[in-house]
Amino acid sequence: MIDQLSWVAAYPEILLLTMASVIALVDLSVKSPMRTATYVLTLLTLAVVAYLQGAGAASGQTVVGFGGLIVSDPMGQWLKCFAAIAMLVTLVYGRAYAGSRDMLRGGDLFTLSLFALLGMFVMIAGHNFLVIYLGLELLTLSSYALVALRRDDGKAIEAAMKYFVLGALASGFLLYGLSLVYGATGSLDLAEVMKAISGGPAGLKSSAQVLTLGLVFVVAGLAFKLGVVPFHMWVPDVYHGAPTAITLMVGGAPKLAAFAIVIRLLVEGMGPLAIDWQQMLAVLAVASLLIGNLAAIAQTNLKRMLAFSTISQMGFMLLGLLAGVVVGQKGLDTSNMANAYGASMFYVVTYVLTTLATFGVILLLSRDGFESEEIADLAGLNQRSPLYAGVMAVCMFSLAGVPPLVGFYAKLSVLQALLASSQPFYIGLAVFAVVMSLIGAFYYLRLVKVMYFDAPTQTAGISAGMDVRSVLSVNGALVLVLGIVPGGLMALCAKAVASLFA
Repeated sequence: MIDQLSWVAAYPEILLLTMASVIALVDLSVKSPMRTATYVLTLLTLAVVAYLQGAGAASGQTVVGFGGLIVSDPMGQWLKCFAAIAMLVTLVYGRAYAGSRDMLRGGDLFTLSLFALLGMFVMIAGHNFLVIYLGLELLTLSSYALVALRRDDGKAIEAAMKYFVLGALASGFLLYGLSLVYGATGSLDLAEVMKAISGGPAGLKSSAQVLTLGLVFVVAGLAFKLGVVPFHMWVPDVYHGAPTAITLMVGGAPKLAAFAIVIRLLVEGMGPLAIDWQQMLAVLAVASLLIGNLAAIAQTNLKRMLAFSTISQMGFMLLGLLAGVVVGQKGLDTSNMANAYGASMFYVVTYVLTTLATFGVILLLSRDGFESEEIADLAGLNQRSPLYAGVMAVCMFSLAGVPPLVGFYAKLSVLQALLASSQPFYIGLAVFAVVMSLIGAFYYLRLVKVMYFDAPTQTAGISAGMDVRSVLSVNGALVLVLGIVPGGLMALCAKAVASLFA
């Protein structure tokens, strides 16, 4: 770990903040309805920031800045790199959709997306309770405005209000939990909190009951950000009500940041309490897999189906976090940490990759005056465009966990981490997850059946710019290629997570 100048640890974030402010000013003089200059400048900014984060991660160094408030380590930098790429792809897919619905007025879409990404960066880099919370609030406040960006749409305004009210409640849970942990340990710094908890009752400023109560509220707040049962109420409504481009923005890159703060708070900050938070995560994972998959079967709206799919997918990701620490006869066994948390990181990265391609197709099928939101809207898509039908089919098979696609290896790596524990409880969870995956395969494969075997209900042509077609083709190809050769990304995730415990 290197404690250097603070600017070294945060220069990509500083660049992102500077460019977000510059782009907001530049947009004042842009006259194009499609905001071409703003769009190009935003994409260049995201590409440069992604490169800087990737280059920093490749160096393998861990740099602490601002007196320990932030940390720049390989895991965080790779997650920030992937988040920047995900935001870039989201804007490429969503620009035409937003332009046809008068959502580019004032360039708010681009500046708010950059500030939302900055919030993710701060969340991922935070090594202090206050910094993590500030990053979370920057992301959520930007997200509320993005969901309500289509001001003449009642559904979008309603979704933004629900998101705001429930998000404020969840933020209150998390802040209250963090304040209780602070009261019990006497520190806001993750390393100091870990040290105080590891020291037992002698290291605590207050009783262990206060610490446990704080942990309950922290897990509840994190569960809301992940969108897992029973804190999932906002997910279907926001996915359905928000404009589709914003749905992708809410359901894509922020999952990487949510994964990061779970690792930061629960593993790096409260690792010795694993026996407590693992039980809570187990309940959340089982409930999410069960309710998410069963509720998705009943949906006819495509975006609501994908919302419940997200809930079940996040439940699966939590299983990997469960397997990191095993409670044995000799205490906590941490030998499986890097493998299990690496599997969870691989899972969330590949899930975001698949989600981008899925919503990319949905955005392509939407046109001025028509939202491609119902499952029936995809009927006969193969006859209209074999390429887009193929990309969507690859994504559905991947989400269902069908080999040799990347979703299969993501699920397999999590199951292997569970089985490596050799504990009956974890083996039972693995069996339950497989059964839930079989149930979930029904609604994914139903979508493939609709695209290839139902008569088309739409006859309008599908038009898209060269940038969208190129990015979507690469996106779909990656879902397939990373499934055939997953070793590189798996090794990257495992190495990045292992750096936390070096």
